[in-house]
Amino acid sequence: MRRLVLFATCLLACSAPAHAALPLHTGRAIVPDATTPQGLLHYRHTLVGLDHVRGPGATFTLRQAGGRLIDPQIQLWSLPSQAAARMLPGLRAAGLVRSVTPDYPLRPLPASASRSFCTDYFCPQEWWVHAVGADIWSPPGPGVPVTMIDSGVDLSHPEFVGRPDTTALNTQTFSATEEELHGTATASTAAAPANVGSDINNPSMEGIYPQAKLQIWDASPSGLLTVGGEIDGLASAVRHGRTVINLSLGGFERIAVEEHAILAAFGAGSVVVASAGNDRQEGSPRSYPASFAHVLTVGATDEANRATYFSSSSPDMDLVAPGQDIIVAVPKMWNSSGYMPLDGTSFSAPLVSGAAAAVWTVRPTLTNTQLFEVMRRSAHQVSGRGWNRNTGYGILDVNAALARKAPAADPQEPNEDVYLVKPNGLFRNGHPRVRGALAAHLEQGDDPEDVYRAYLPAHGRLIVTMRPSANANLEVWGPKTRTVFERGAAAKRDLLGTSAKRGARAERVTVRGGGAGKYVYVDAFLARGVREAGYTLKLASARR
Repeated sequence: MRRLVLFATCLLACSAPAHAALPLHTGRAIVPDATTPQGLLHYRHTLVGLDHVRGPGATFTLRQAGGRLIDPQIQLWSLPSQAAARMLPGLRAAGLVRSVTPDYPLRPLPASASRSFCTDYFCPQEWWVHAVGADIWSPPGPGVPVTMIDSGVDLSHPEFVGRPDTTALNTQTFSATEEELHGTATASTAAAPANVGSDINNPSMEGIYPQAKLQIWDASPSGLLTVGGEIDGLASAVRHGRTVINLSLGGFERIAVEEHAILAAFGAGSVVVASAGNDRQEGSPRSYPASFAHVLTVGATDEANRATYFSSSSPDMDLVAPGQDIIVAVPKMWNSSGYMPLDGTSFSAPLVSGAAAAVWTVRPTLTNTQLFEVMRRSAHQVSGRGWNRNTGYGILDVNAALARKAPAADPQEPNEDVYLVKPNGLFRNGHPRVRGALAAHLEQGDDPEDVYRAYLPAHGRLIVTMRPSANANLEVWGPKTRTVFERGAAAKRDLLGTSAKRGARAERVTVRGGGAGKYVYVDAFLARGVREAGYTLKLASARR
């Protein structure tokens, strides 16, 4: 019999019972989806996530069926959909299935021809250099890689022939479709090398980090960019060590397995950068992966340092960079010169990715959470003060990023929900339990929730105290909790205690244990309408 008594202790000795009205969580649940979507056979391949512990036992059978393990870190397989439909009942009966997702097509964020009237070679090439301060800095030599996950890159292009420190992580392919020029264009924006002596007759361009260690992944080897191809690239990038990963691609659907793969890459120590989208004129619908937590979301600016007419606004916007009239390299089947000016947030993101990799190379002791904050907090503001949906914290400033004092590392990220921290969740071993005290930070767009594992001793007490800098709430959830976003009967069963006072007041929850010790989940999260807050968290346990 489950015997657990709880007390939520407030500053004035009041109580907040677990069945009271729950405070609103501003984030979103992060859980696997094991249901089989309708129309699975309409897609060539299906992505099947398996249990970390028991799933590897099915390796031989899955490979015999044409399956391929594309992300070992999250045990994600790509299977021909016919084989997946045939095997799923047996895999489910064995308790192996964690998630099922069609290999949905994605899109490189569409680029459009520049509206610039300037036709001189150097005019459209250089305006962004001054805008981000790249005209007064010296980019470092090769160091932390920048990894481009996109359509294939034309390695026969003059910008890439013989380029040092360039690694194709898979075979690069491209075709005559408009989407297929995209990979060459974005890679050149980030890392086209310096070519001393180039002129109008022998044109060349220079990326923001010319000597970058460049890794490229073709996520559309058959001419179709898919979520499986993206995840395959994320896993390959992570296997090669920490890196800045550029995703100038997206869609309007939140795909759980894509989110999990990106969070796994962040958890492995990398930084993920994504284009905000080019849909302002369509009302700026939310775009993914840009809207996932822990993704550095980048919009586009024009020559006047204003958000462009196409750059989507977003509650998840982190910073902006030039994205209009950007000279890029393209396969010569598109333009005989091999270059053309294009518009799009697809080219803003590589400027940030290249700059971030350069800053990380110069400042190698930064963690990925520190680099994330340095890049966006060092941006120079262009309108008003503080953050806004159009330009985030401001325009990329490479020199300010080199000099910006780094905040303390944010511990145990990603940790937005139970699935991300429990053993055999997103990660095989989960996160270690929290003891004593820690300091951390919450931010509405990229880090709205922090969940920690804690131990409740048998016949003892767990006292959790949070001291926030702004209004934030505290909850403690039981060991069977699926998500801290539970409501109704599930919350009545799992929520052990809550404290939600107004303002920056200390929150405290005390939970008493029964006959057996158990792990519980401590959840710190922003109150409604609060943009960000730092906090200290102290956990103390004692026998009765």
